[in-house]
Amino acid sequence: WYGYAFVAPVALFLCTVIVLPLGHAFWTSLHRVRGLNTTFVGLDNYMATLADPSFWGALGRTVLFLCMTLPIEIALGLFAALMLHRTALPWLRVAARVGLVIPMATTYAVVGLIGRLIFNRQFGVVNYLLSFFSIPPLDWLADPTLAVISVMIMDIWQWTPFCALILLAGLAMVPKEAEEAARLETPKWSKILWHLQRPYLLPGLTAILILRSADMLKMFDAVFTMTRGGPGTATEFISIYIQRVAFRLFDQGMASA
Repeated sequence: WYGYAFVAPVALFLCTVIVLPLGHAFWTSLHRVRGLNTTFVGLDNYMATLADPSFWGALGRTVLFLCMTLPIEIALGLFAALMLHRTALPWLRVAARVGLVIPMATTYAVVGLIGRLIFNRQFGVVNYLLSFFSIPPLDWLADPTLAVISVMIMDIWQWTPFCALILLAGLAMVPKEAEEAARLETPKWSKILWHLQRPYLLPGLTAILILRSADMLKMFDAVFTMTRGGPGTATEFISIYIQRVAFRLFDQGMASA
C-alpha cells in the first residue's frame, strides 16, 4: 500500500492530463459536432478520415519528413559526438556541450520565427550568403520544395545537438583502456566505431529513434509559425491537418478521429 500511495499522485496527474483528454477525444470522434449540437454518428468520422485524400497526403508528408530528417540528425550528431570525444581539450568539450544545449532550449515557436527571418526572400541571411556565389535570391517559403527543405534545416539545427549529447554520453561509457588498446591495434576509426563503440551507442540510438520519431509525428509549433502549412499543402503535416480540420473547417468530430 505504501507503493500505491506514492504512485497515486502521479497516476492521478496522468489521468487528468492524458487519459481524460484522450477519452474525451474518442467520445468526440464518435459524434458530429456543430456548435452546441452533438449527434452520435458511430464510426462515420473514421470512415470519412480514411477516405479523405488530404489525410493520407498529410500523413505521407509527415512520414517522409521523418525518414529524410532523422537520419541526417543522427549522422551529424554522431560526427559531432565523435569529434568531441576525441578532443584533448576539456574546456572545449565543456564549451561545446553548453553551446549544444542552446538550440534544444529554444522554444518551437521561436525556432519558426527565426526560420521566417533567415529564409526571407528580401532580407534573409541565407539569400545574402548565396549572393556571394552569384546565386539569385530564392523564395524559400513560397516554393513547395524549398519550404520543406527550410523546415528540415531548422529541425536539424534544433535537434542535432540532442543526438550529439545522447551519443556523447554513450561514448563516455567506453572503457578508456579498451579504446587505447584498439587505437594501438588499428588506426581506422571506422573499425573502432563498429567493433568497440557501437555496443555502447546502441541504447542511445534507440532512445533517439523513439523520442525523435514521436516528436516529429506530432510537430506543430515551429512549422505552423514558419510556413502555416504552406505554400499550399507542402508542409501540412498531420498535426497541422488536424488543426485545419478542427479550427478552420470546425469539424471537431473528424479532427478527433
